[in-house]
Amino acid sequence: MKHMIGTKTSALRRAVALCMVLICLCGCALPLLTSCKEISGKVTTLYVYNWGEYISDGSEDSLDSNAAFEEWYYETFGEHVRVNYSTFSSNEDMYAKLASGSVSYDVVVPSDYMIQRLIAEGLVQKLDHENIPNLANLHGDFYGENAKFDYYDKGCLYSVPYMYGMVGIIYNTTMVDPDDPNIGSWKLLWDERNAGNILQFNNSRDAFGSAQYLLGLDVNSDSEADWRQALEKLKEQKRVVQGYVMDEIYNKMENGSAAIASYYAGDFMTMYEENEDLEFYYPSEGTNLYVDAMCIPTSAKNKLIAERYIDFMLTEEPAVANAEYTYYGSPNRLVRENEEYIEYMNSIKDGGFDLMYDTDNVQATAYENLTPEKLALLNQLWEELKSDIDISTGIYVICGVIIAVMAGFGVCFAVRRKIRNIY
Repeated sequence: MKHMIGTKTSALRRAVALCMVLICLCGCALPLLTSCKEISGKVTTLYVYNWGEYISDGSEDSLDSNAAFEEWYYETFGEHVRVNYSTFSSNEDMYAKLASGSVSYDVVVPSDYMIQRLIAEGLVQKLDHENIPNLANLHGDFYGENAKFDYYDKGCLYSVPYMYGMVGIIYNTTMVDPDDPNIGSWKLLWDERNAGNILQFNNSRDAFGSAQYLLGLDVNSDSEADWRQALEKLKEQKRVVQGYVMDEIYNKMENGSAAIASYYAGDFMTMYEENEDLEFYYPSEGTNLYVDAMCIPTSAKNKLIAERYIDFMLTEEPAVANAEYTYYGSPNRLVRENEEYIEYMNSIKDGGFDLMYDTDNVQATAYENLTPEKLALLNQLWEELKSDIDISTGIYVICGVIIAVMAGFGVCFAVRRKIRNIY
């Protein structure tokens, strides 16, 4: 009987609990239903294609820039817009998707040399500057008569700068000899003393760039001999390289499974937050300065909304939030003049602000769009390098398997001999 009473009581408690849950759910649902009622009607979807981890997303109390745009757009124009945000990991991946025409985007954020290619191939369209009045917020280095970083799109006719930065060398001060004479140079990426602990870019332009800067070659050379010379240097580097990486670099450098890598200054700041044993420098032989900018593809279905999205990202609040989130340099003068932002960057690392913005003291050049012939050559050489890597890896694996099999036969033979000897 006691058991029966207990069962009934448990059942009653479960019923009461279920009722309470339903009441709570109904209570929670009311505001949702009200909200749905408020946004009933037409909702336009704006398709944005950007690099991964490249916009403030609301995490850790940061501003959700896309959500802020949606709210601002409704308050300003009385229309509902939903941002569909997707990401890519390289300019080449972005180009392949855009050129295929399989998906239509309203805003894309490629790098400088890729923007030149997109313009040349008619894949992006001219902007109406009347819809982007906040262009005036851009620093004079990026927009205006004296701009020096609009080399890829003079006058920002097809693009609006979003972020910029430079490539440098990251190294772990506990794993690399502080007296290594190669510190300060691209030579550190070829350093035999750090063999097996070096990471190289897994994209053709940056990987070849590292070899070209080291050799004193033009990164935009028209000479096939120059590109082949860079290829030989990269082949020489293979014996000391642990791997060819992009986003994998974060874990490897943060947890100390690699000691040296070339990468972007803004991403170094992210890694430094996790591992203060890391240090960074711009190589003395020169390095790449790049600009990532917002463009509107010719296939875009919502050009006006896209221009308003670009304009919104040039306002101070989202511009500061995005710069803080990414640690990349902002081309927006309001960001550079924001005292809280300057203090924030220097709180992450001493001299963090200057690391991103002191471009005058770095010997930097930009990648330009290559001719179709040179681009085909680069792709061919990159495939040759990677195929050679795959073949080498395959040989090592095969050799390893053969050795393991032979060792196995050896053990079996020894055991059989031992058994025979016993008898």
